[in-house]
Amino acid sequence: MADIPEELKYTEEHEWARIEDDVVVIGITDYAQEALGEIVFVELPSEGEELEIGDTFGGVESTKSVSDLFSPISGDIVEVNELLVESPEDINTDPYGDGWIIKISPDNKEELDELMDSSQYEKFLESQEEV
Repeated sequence: MADIPEELKYTEEHEWARIEDDVVVIGITDYAQEALGEIVFVELPSEGEELEIGDTFGGVESTKSVSDLFSPISGDIVEVNELLVESPEDINTDPYGDGWIIKISPDNKEELDELMDSSQYEKFLESQEEV
């Protein structure tokens, strides 16, 4: 079973979000990196870019496929994880730590309340496996 930290929020597209002070850190879940396989390239957005919920902000390419990344919250990108350019495999080895992708200054933190918590995400994954 995939690692699903309790303190994070989750999307149906398998992104996670974590509040750190005044920013929201975003990455892809352990489940997503496992499904993708070995990640070989990460397309990163630019700092200062403005996102709305659901906007595509980049992509990850693995040996199996290419997947778009979708913003779980509206706001301005204040930092991108440039280390992923040289080490995209950080997403595979540490998706909730060194493998974070962007940090957003949110327009409205309450948008995070619309995301799934860990138990809802776990049930969502179980329902996906039944299909």
